[in-house]
Amino acid sequence: MSSKRYTEEFKIEAVKQVTECGYSASEVARRLGVVNAHSLYAWIKECLTNRGRFSFLAM
Repeated sequence: MSSKRYTEEFKIEAVKQVTECGYSASEVARRLGVVNAHSLYAWIKECLTNRGRFSFLAM
């Protein structure tokens, strides 16, 4: 079974909805309908770490 791949832009916009717009991760995941909350939490964690691909968002 293969997992769905999301573009970096998609991930960034999803994370921004949580970190900048104040929506809950569960709400964003439900609204997008294509990602589960666990994946979104992982993207957020990745953004907030210095090692993450999206670490520039935390600035």
